[in-house]
Amino acid sequence: MKYFIKKLITLIITLLFISMLTFAAFSVIPGDASLTKLGTDASPEQVEALREQMGLNDPMPVRYVRWLKDALRGDFGESYQYNGTAVSELLAQRLPVTVVLSVMALIIILALSIPLGIISAKHSGKWLDTFISQVTQITMAIPAFFLGILLTYIFGLVLQWFQPGKFVGLDESVSGCLKYLIYPAIAIALPKIAMVVKFLRNSVLSEVKKDYVRTAYSKGNTKNGVLYKHVLKNALIPVITFVALIIAEILAGSIIVEQVFSVPGMGRLLISSISNRDYPVVQAIVTYITAIVVIINFIVDILYQLVDPRVNAQ
Repeated sequence: MKYFIKKLITLIITLLFISMLTFAAFSVIPGDASLTKLGTDASPEQVEALREQMGLNDPMPVRYVRWLKDALRGDFGESYQYNGTAVSELLAQRLPVTVVLSVMALIIILALSIPLGIISAKHSGKWLDTFISQVTQITMAIPAFFLGILLTYIFGLVLQWFQPGKFVGLDESVSGCLKYLIYPAIAIALPKIAMVVKFLRNSVLSEVKKDYVRTAYSKGNTKNGVLYKHVLKNALIPVITFVALIIAEILAGSIIVEQVFSVPGMGRLLISSISNRDYPVVQAIVTYITAIVVIINFIVDILYQLVDPRVNAQ
């Protein structure tokens, strides 16, 4: 319990620190939010009146506390680009798509990488290990956006299994949405699969050299019994951290792939908002991304404690 409380306090402090840095960064960026909202034809009096109305003339600490209170209630202000639409409403529209895409990519990664990593380790030095290593090396070297272009060309234009750019929303058809998202999910997953396979293989091979493995064999355990009952549990501990980083990267970093497949998720919203200097939206998305990374690291720390009680819980 002490370990959990300690990590939870660290999480809260980190999130507060990140929110302060994010707010400060967008406060010093050149440009006037009121001028962006009114347009260049606005008079100085109109700009000043709107600045006063928006609270932009207040000191930065006052504005940060006000923003933080609103953010904790889910209110990130109004979008300049979308005619005063609440930022929270825009996020609510785009977030489910990104989450579904991320979950699909994660399922593909775990379903393929763990079995392949174990097979590669079991057959270390043999042709099967070499084949898996070569294939994963190639897929790891190909950027996700280029894989997206290849998948769009092969499955969209040549085989016509889906219509590129014709995204089907969750509210229109769940099956249609999943069918469309499987291709960007594959583009995101393939390079990550290669990384996890290589990491798990090396972790398993490192574990089999330890003394407890020889002891397990001396007690009459079979090779598979030692692997699945003893080695794999310990080999997965460092892999948990690696997979957690991948989860954070997927949730926060599917921006380019969403652009390639015209998926209306958080990534496309972020790029559009940056282009139009829609700072409330950008600030909210940046806060979301950093919060995801920090929260996932917190979950990993807790999982460490559950999987390996030897973790210091002082």
